[in-house]
Amino acid sequence: MVTLLAKIFIQEKNDQAKIREEYGVLCGVVGILFNVLLFAGKFLAGTISHSIAITADAVNNLSDAGSSIVTLAGFKLAGTKPDPEHPFGHGRIEYISGLVVAAAILLMAYELIRDSVGKIVHPEETEFSGLIVVILVLSILVKLYMYFYNHMIGKKLDSAAMQATAIDSLSDTCATTAVLAATLIGHFTGLHIDGWCGVLVGVFILYAGISAAKETLNPLLGQPPAEDFVMQIDRIVMSHPEICGIHDLIVHDYGPGRKMVTLHAEVPADGDILEVHDVIDNVENELREKLGCEATIHMDPIVTSDEHVSELKAAVVSITKGIDDVITIHDFRVVSGPTHSNLIFDVLVPFQFKMSDEELVAAICGRVTECLGDNYYPKIKVDHAYVK
Repeated sequence: MVTLLAKIFIQEKNDQAKIREEYGVLCGVVGILFNVLLFAGKFLAGTISHSIAITADAVNNLSDAGSSIVTLAGFKLAGTKPDPEHPFGHGRIEYISGLVVAAAILLMAYELIRDSVGKIVHPEETEFSGLIVVILVLSILVKLYMYFYNHMIGKKLDSAAMQATAIDSLSDTCATTAVLAATLIGHFTGLHIDGWCGVLVGVFILYAGISAAKETLNPLLGQPPAEDFVMQIDRIVMSHPEICGIHDLIVHDYGPGRKMVTLHAEVPADGDILEVHDVIDNVENELREKLGCEATIHMDPIVTSDEHVSELKAAVVSITKGIDDVITIHDFRVVSGPTHSNLIFDVLVPFQFKMSDEELVAAICGRVTECLGDNYYPKIKVDHAYVK
Protein backbone atom coordinates (compact mmCIF):
# COMPACT_ATOMS: atom_id res chain seq x y z
CA MET A 1 0.00 0.00 0.00
CA VAL A 2 2.67 2.52 1.00
CA THR A 3 4.79 1.57 -2.02
CA LEU A 4 1.80 2.17 -4.29
CA LEU A 5 1.03 5.51 -2.63
CA ALA A 6 4.70 6.51 -2.97
CA LYS A 7 4.55 5.92 -6.72
CA ILE A 8 1.45 8.11 -6.93
CA PHE A 9 2.29 10.98 -4.58
CA ILE A 10 6.11 11.23 -4.58
CA GLN A 11 6.78 13.09 -7.81
CA GLU A 12 10.23 14.54 -7.12
CA LYS A 13 12.95 12.24 -8.49
CA ASN A 14 16.20 14.24 -8.22
CA ASP A 15 16.03 16.34 -5.05
CA GLN A 16 16.97 13.93 -2.23
CA ALA A 17 15.91 16.37 0.51
CA LYS A 18 12.48 16.78 -1.12
CA ILE A 19 12.11 13.02 -1.59
CA ARG A 20 12.91 12.54 2.10
CA GLU A 21 10.32 15.12 3.12
CA GLU A 22 7.62 13.60 0.88
CA TYR A 23 8.26 10.09 2.23
CA GLY A 24 8.09 11.43 5.80
CA VAL A 25 4.78 13.19 5.14
CA LEU A 26 3.30 10.13 3.39
CA CYS A 27 4.27 7.75 6.20
CA GLY A 28 3.00 10.24 8.77
CA VAL A 29 -0.41 10.49 7.12
CA VAL A 30 -0.72 6.71 6.71
CA GLY A 31 0.35 6.25 10.34
CA ILE A 32 -2.30 8.70 11.57
CA LEU A 33 -5.01 6.93 9.56
CA PHE A 34 -4.07 3.43 10.73
CA ASN A 35 -3.69 4.42 14.40
CA VAL A 36 -7.01 6.29 14.53
CA LEU A 37 -8.79 3.25 13.06
CA LEU A 38 -7.02 0.94 15.52
CA PHE A 39 -7.94 3.21 18.43
CA ALA A 40 -11.61 3.17 17.43
CA GLY A 41 -11.68 -0.62 17.08
CA LYS A 42 -9.82 -1.36 20.30
CA PHE A 43 -11.72 1.23 22.31
CA LEU A 44 -14.94 -0.45 21.20
CA ALA A 45 -13.51 -3.86 22.15
CA GLY A 46 -12.28 -2.56 25.52
CA THR A 47 -15.65 -0.99 26.31
CA ILE A 48 -17.51 -4.18 25.46
CA SER A 49 -15.15 -6.42 27.45
CA HIS A 50 -14.41 -4.04 30.37
CA SER A 51 -10.72 -4.90 29.84
CA ILE A 52 -8.13 -2.42 31.11
CA ALA A 53 -5.46 -4.01 28.91
CA ILE A 54 -7.49 -3.60 25.69
CA THR A 55 -8.56 -0.05 26.58
CA ALA A 56 -4.98 0.91 27.45
CA ASP A 57 -3.80 -0.61 24.17
CA ALA A 58 -6.41 1.52 22.38
CA VAL A 59 -5.21 4.71 24.08
CA ASN A 60 -1.66 3.72 23.13
CA ASN A 61 -2.75 3.70 19.47
CA LEU A 62 -4.26 7.17 19.92
CA SER A 63 -0.94 8.40 21.29
CA ASP A 64 0.76 6.77 18.28
CA ALA A 65 -1.48 8.87 16.03
CA GLY A 66 -0.23 11.93 17.88
CA SER A 67 3.33 10.70 17.44
CA SER A 68 2.72 10.34 13.70
CA ILE A 69 1.58 13.97 13.62
CA VAL A 70 4.82 14.97 15.37
CA THR A 71 6.87 12.91 12.90
CA LEU A 72 5.04 14.45 9.96
CA ALA A 73 5.65 17.97 11.29
CA GLY A 74 9.29 17.08 11.97
CA PHE A 75 9.89 16.04 8.36
CA LYS A 76 8.19 19.17 7.04
CA LEU A 77 10.25 21.47 9.29
CA ALA A 78 13.47 19.53 8.67
CA GLY A 79 13.07 20.20 4.95
CA THR A 80 13.08 23.97 5.49
CA LYS A 81 15.89 25.72 3.64
CA PRO A 82 18.88 27.18 5.57
CA ASP A 83 18.49 30.78 6.73
CA PRO A 84 20.76 33.39 8.37
CA GLU A 85 19.89 32.09 11.87
CA HIS A 86 20.37 28.43 10.87
CA PRO A 87 23.03 28.32 8.13
CA PHE A 88 23.39 24.54 8.44
CA GLY A 89 19.68 23.98 7.80
CA HIS A 90 16.98 22.51 10.04
CA GLY A 91 17.71 18.79 9.61
CA ARG A 92 18.11 18.10 13.33
CA ILE A 93 14.43 18.90 13.86
CA GLU A 94 13.82 15.37 12.60
CA TYR A 95 15.83 14.05 15.54
CA ILE A 96 13.90 16.28 17.93
CA SER A 97 10.58 15.01 16.56
CA GLY A 98 11.81 11.45 17.14
CA LEU A 99 12.68 12.41 20.72
CA VAL A 100 9.15 13.79 21.25
CA VAL A 101 7.76 10.48 19.96
CA ALA A 102 9.99 8.62 22.43
CA ALA A 103 8.81 10.84 25.30
CA ALA A 104 5.17 10.12 24.39
CA ILE A 105 5.91 6.39 24.37
CA LEU A 106 7.52 6.56 27.83
CA LEU A 107 4.60 8.56 29.25
CA MET A 108 2.13 6.04 27.89
CA ALA A 109 4.14 3.18 29.40
CA TYR A 110 4.05 4.82 32.84
CA GLU A 111 0.30 5.43 32.75
CA LEU A 112 -0.42 1.93 31.50
CA ILE A 113 1.68 0.26 34.21
CA ARG A 114 0.06 2.45 36.88
CA ASP A 115 -3.49 1.61 35.74
CA SER A 116 -2.63 -2.08 35.36
CA VAL A 117 -1.31 -2.29 38.92
CA GLY A 118 -4.66 -0.87 40.05
CA LYS A 119 -6.43 -3.60 38.08
CA ILE A 120 -4.24 -6.26 39.77
CA VAL A 121 -5.17 -4.92 43.20
CA HIS A 122 -8.85 -4.62 42.28
CA PRO A 123 -9.55 -7.22 39.55
CA GLU A 124 -12.78 -7.07 37.53
CA GLU A 125 -14.61 -9.56 35.35
CA THR A 126 -14.00 -9.18 31.60
CA GLU A 127 -16.37 -10.07 28.78
CA PHE A 128 -15.45 -12.17 25.73
CA SER A 129 -16.77 -12.17 22.17
CA GLY A 130 -15.61 -13.17 18.71
CA LEU A 131 -15.65 -9.49 17.66
CA ILE A 132 -13.00 -8.68 20.26
CA VAL A 133 -10.72 -11.45 18.97
CA VAL A 134 -11.17 -10.32 15.38
CA ILE A 135 -10.34 -6.70 16.27
CA LEU A 136 -7.19 -7.72 18.15
CA VAL A 137 -5.97 -10.06 15.40
CA LEU A 138 -6.51 -7.36 12.75
CA SER A 139 -4.66 -4.90 14.97
CA ILE A 140 -1.66 -7.23 15.19
CA LEU A 141 -1.56 -7.64 11.42
CA VAL A 142 -1.84 -3.88 10.81
CA LYS A 143 0.91 -3.07 13.31
CA LEU A 144 3.19 -5.70 11.76
CA TYR A 145 2.63 -4.08 8.38
CA MET A 146 3.36 -0.63 9.88
CA TYR A 147 6.59 -1.96 11.38
CA PHE A 148 7.79 -3.38 8.06
CA TYR A 149 7.09 -0.28 5.97
CA ASN A 150 8.46 2.14 8.60
CA HIS A 151 11.58 0.02 9.02
CA MET A 152 12.07 -0.30 5.25
CA ILE A 153 11.64 3.42 4.56
CA GLY A 154 13.59 4.39 7.69
CA LYS A 155 16.51 2.31 6.43
CA LYS A 156 16.13 3.73 2.93
CA LEU A 157 16.20 7.33 4.25
CA ASP A 158 18.58 6.66 7.17
CA SER A 159 15.92 8.26 9.40
CA ALA A 160 16.16 7.93 13.20
CA ALA A 161 12.61 9.25 13.58
CA MET A 162 11.22 6.65 11.17
CA GLN A 163 13.16 3.86 12.87
CA ALA A 164 11.77 5.03 16.24
CA THR A 165 8.26 4.76 14.78
CA ALA A 166 9.08 1.26 13.47
CA ILE A 167 10.27 0.16 16.92
CA ASP A 168 7.08 1.56 18.43
CA SER A 169 4.96 -0.41 15.93
CA LEU A 170 6.84 -3.63 16.74
CA SER A 171 6.36 -3.12 20.49
CA ASP A 172 2.65 -2.49 19.86
CA THR A 173 2.50 -5.81 18.01
CA CYS A 174 3.97 -7.60 21.03
CA ALA A 175 1.69 -5.68 23.38
CA THR A 176 -1.50 -6.50 21.47
CA THR A 177 -0.43 -10.15 21.19
CA ALA A 178 -0.12 -10.24 24.98
CA VAL A 179 -3.56 -8.63 25.33
CA LEU A 180 -5.07 -11.22 22.98
CA ALA A 181 -3.41 -14.02 24.94
CA ALA A 182 -4.79 -12.63 28.21
CA THR A 183 -8.28 -12.35 26.71
CA LEU A 184 -8.24 -15.96 25.53
CA ILE A 185 -6.74 -17.28 28.78
CA GLY A 186 -9.30 -15.35 30.84
CA HIS A 187 -12.17 -16.77 28.78
CA PHE A 188 -11.08 -20.41 28.68
CA THR A 189 -9.53 -20.74 32.17
CA GLY A 190 -11.26 -18.07 34.24
CA LEU A 191 -7.93 -16.65 35.40
CA HIS A 192 -7.98 -12.88 35.96
CA ILE A 193 -4.67 -11.88 34.37
CA ASP A 194 -5.90 -8.73 32.65
CA GLY A 195 -3.97 -6.45 35.02
CA TRP A 196 -0.81 -8.54 34.78
CA CYS A 197 -1.07 -8.45 31.02
CA GLY A 198 -1.43 -4.68 31.18
CA VAL A 199 1.84 -4.50 33.14
CA LEU A 200 3.53 -6.70 30.52
CA VAL A 201 2.24 -4.44 27.75
CA GLY A 202 3.53 -1.43 29.68
CA VAL A 203 6.98 -3.01 29.94
CA PHE A 204 7.02 -3.63 26.18
CA ILE A 205 6.10 -0.01 25.55
CA LEU A 206 8.67 1.21 28.10
CA TYR A 207 11.43 -0.71 26.34
CA ALA A 208 10.31 0.69 22.99
CA GLY A 209 10.42 4.23 24.39
CA ILE A 210 13.92 3.81 25.78
CA SER A 211 15.15 2.34 22.46
CA ALA A 212 13.54 5.15 20.48
CA ALA A 213 15.00 7.80 22.79
CA LYS A 214 18.47 6.32 22.37
CA GLU A 215 18.12 6.29 18.57
CA THR A 216 17.26 10.01 18.51
CA LEU A 217 19.42 11.27 21.38
CA ASN A 218 22.69 9.88 20.05
CA PRO A 219 22.71 12.02 16.85
CA LEU A 220 21.80 15.11 18.89
CA LEU A 221 24.58 14.52 21.41
CA GLY A 222 27.08 13.59 18.72
CA GLN A 223 28.01 10.06 17.72
CA PRO A 224 30.75 8.53 15.57
CA PRO A 225 29.89 8.26 11.88
CA ALA A 226 28.91 4.94 10.35
CA GLU A 227 31.89 2.73 9.57
CA ASP A 228 30.78 2.37 5.94
CA PHE A 229 30.70 6.16 5.53
CA VAL A 230 34.24 6.45 6.93
CA MET A 231 35.46 3.73 4.57
CA GLN A 232 33.93 5.53 1.59
CA ILE A 233 35.71 8.75 2.58
CA ASP A 234 38.99 6.87 2.95
CA ARG A 235 38.62 5.21 -0.48
CA ILE A 236 37.87 8.49 -2.24
CA VAL A 237 40.68 10.45 -0.60
CA MET A 238 43.32 7.73 -0.91
CA SER A 239 42.46 7.08 -4.56
CA HIS A 240 44.59 10.14 -5.33
CA PRO A 241 48.27 9.11 -5.45
CA GLU A 242 49.45 12.56 -4.30
CA ILE A 243 47.93 11.87 -0.84
CA CYS A 244 50.04 9.65 1.44
CA GLY A 245 47.59 9.25 4.33
CA ILE A 246 44.73 10.81 6.25
CA HIS A 247 44.02 11.42 9.94
CA ASP A 248 41.99 13.62 12.30
CA LEU A 249 38.79 12.77 10.41
CA ILE A 250 35.73 14.41 11.99
CA VAL A 251 32.15 14.17 10.70
CA HIS A 252 29.70 16.85 11.83
CA ASP A 253 26.06 15.76 11.48
CA TYR A 254 23.49 18.56 11.10
CA GLY A 255 20.66 16.21 10.18
CA PRO A 256 20.09 13.58 7.51
CA GLY A 257 21.80 14.60 4.28
CA ARG A 258 23.59 17.50 5.97
CA LYS A 259 27.08 16.34 6.90
CA MET A 260 30.29 18.35 7.09
CA VAL A 261 33.64 16.54 7.02
CA THR A 262 37.04 17.80 8.12
CA LEU A 263 40.27 15.82 7.82
CA HIS A 264 44.03 16.16 7.51
CA ALA A 265 45.66 14.82 4.35
CA GLU A 266 49.37 13.99 4.40
CA VAL A 267 51.16 15.16 1.23
CA PRO A 268 54.86 15.09 0.21
CA ALA A 269 56.72 18.07 1.65
CA ASP A 270 58.75 18.46 -1.56
CA GLY A 271 55.68 18.54 -3.83
CA ASP A 272 54.50 21.58 -5.75
CA ILE A 273 52.15 23.35 -3.34
CA LEU A 274 49.91 24.69 -6.12
CA GLU A 275 49.51 21.27 -7.71
CA VAL A 276 48.82 19.62 -4.36
CA HIS A 277 46.27 22.33 -3.51
CA ASP A 278 44.50 21.62 -6.80
CA VAL A 279 44.35 17.91 -5.88
CA ILE A 280 42.85 18.78 -2.48
CA ASP A 281 40.19 20.93 -4.18
CA ASN A 282 39.33 18.03 -6.47
CA VAL A 283 39.01 15.65 -3.51
CA GLU A 284 36.67 18.06 -1.70
CA ASN A 285 34.49 18.32 -4.82
CA GLU A 286 34.47 14.54 -5.24
CA LEU A 287 33.35 14.02 -1.65
CA ARG A 288 30.55 16.53 -2.20
CA GLU A 289 29.37 14.89 -5.41
CA LYS A 290 29.62 11.24 -4.32
CA LEU A 291 28.73 11.42 -0.61
CA GLY A 292 26.70 14.64 -0.45
CA CYS A 293 28.89 16.18 2.28
CA GLU A 294 30.77 19.44 2.52
CA ALA A 295 34.46 18.74 3.12
CA THR A 296 37.33 20.86 4.41
CA ILE A 297 40.79 19.27 4.06
CA HIS A 298 43.94 20.48 5.79
CA MET A 299 47.25 19.65 4.07
CA ASP A 300 49.96 18.14 6.27
CA PRO A 301 53.38 18.11 4.54
CA ILE A 302 55.52 15.08 5.43
CA VAL A 303 59.03 14.12 4.42
CA THR A 304 58.94 11.14 2.06
CA SER A 305 62.35 11.33 0.34
CA ASP A 306 64.68 11.19 3.38
CA GLU A 307 65.69 7.60 4.10
CA HIS A 308 66.87 8.37 7.64
CA VAL A 309 63.53 10.00 8.56
CA SER A 310 61.68 7.02 7.08
CA GLU A 311 63.76 4.61 9.17
CA LEU A 312 63.10 6.62 12.34
CA LYS A 313 59.37 6.71 11.61
CA ALA A 314 59.31 2.94 11.03
CA ALA A 315 61.11 2.45 14.34
CA VAL A 316 58.60 4.64 16.21
CA VAL A 317 55.67 2.81 14.57
CA SER A 318 57.15 -0.49 15.74
CA ILE A 319 57.58 0.91 19.26
CA THR A 320 53.96 2.11 19.50
CA LYS A 321 52.61 -1.14 18.07
CA GLY A 322 54.64 -2.95 20.71
CA ILE A 323 52.61 -1.11 23.34
CA ASP A 324 49.23 -1.71 21.65
CA ASP A 325 48.21 -2.51 18.08
CA VAL A 326 45.42 0.08 18.12
CA ILE A 327 47.91 2.98 18.35
CA THR A 328 48.71 4.85 15.13
CA ILE A 329 51.00 7.82 14.55
CA HIS A 330 50.89 10.78 12.16
CA ASP A 331 52.51 14.16 11.49
CA PHE A 332 55.95 12.60 12.03
CA ARG A 333 58.91 14.90 11.53
CA VAL A 334 62.48 15.16 12.74
CA VAL A 335 64.23 18.34 13.88
CA SER A 336 67.97 17.65 14.13
CA GLY A 337 70.44 19.59 16.27
CA PRO A 338 74.12 19.39 17.22
CA THR A 339 73.47 17.41 20.44
CA HIS A 340 70.12 15.71 19.90
CA SER A 341 67.17 15.32 17.53
CA ASN A 342 63.53 15.94 18.34
CA LEU A 343 61.08 13.34 17.09
CA ILE A 344 57.79 15.23 16.78
CA PHE A 345 54.62 13.25 16.14
CA ASP A 346 51.01 12.67 17.21
CA VAL A 347 49.64 9.36 18.45
CA LEU A 348 46.02 8.40 17.91
CA VAL A 349 44.18 6.17 20.40
CA PRO A 350 40.50 5.25 20.94
CA PHE A 351 38.61 6.88 23.82
CA GLN A 352 38.43 3.64 25.81
CA PHE A 353 42.21 3.14 25.66
CA LYS A 354 43.46 1.44 28.83
CA MET A 355 46.33 3.89 29.54
CA SER A 356 46.07 7.58 30.42
CA ASP A 357 47.65 10.08 28.04
CA GLU A 358 50.48 10.70 30.51
CA GLU A 359 51.17 6.98 30.97
CA LEU A 360 51.22 6.44 27.22
CA VAL A 361 53.63 9.32 26.57
CA ALA A 362 55.93 8.06 29.34
CA ALA A 363 55.86 4.51 27.94
CA ILE A 364 56.70 5.66 24.39
CA CYS A 365 59.49 7.97 25.57
CA GLY A 366 61.03 5.19 27.62
CA ARG A 367 61.01 2.74 24.72
CA VAL A 368 62.36 5.34 22.26
CA THR A 369 65.31 5.96 24.56
CA GLU A 370 65.80 2.22 25.01
CA CYS A 371 65.63 1.42 21.27
CA LEU A 372 67.13 4.54 19.62
CA GLY A 373 69.32 6.00 22.32
CA ASP A 374 69.14 9.10 24.51
CA ASN A 375 70.01 11.45 21.62
CA TYR A 376 66.40 11.32 20.42
CA TYR A 377 63.81 13.33 22.32
CA PRO A 378 60.17 12.43 21.54
CA LYS A 379 57.72 15.34 21.46
CA ILE A 380 54.30 13.68 21.53
CA LYS A 381 50.73 14.89 21.27
CA VAL A 382 47.97 12.40 22.10
CA ASP A 383 44.82 12.51 19.92
CA HIS A 384 41.59 10.58 20.46
CA ALA A 385 39.67 9.08 17.55
CA TYR A 386 36.37 10.65 16.52
CA VAL A 387 35.54 7.62 14.37
CA LYS A 388 35.33 3.93 15.27
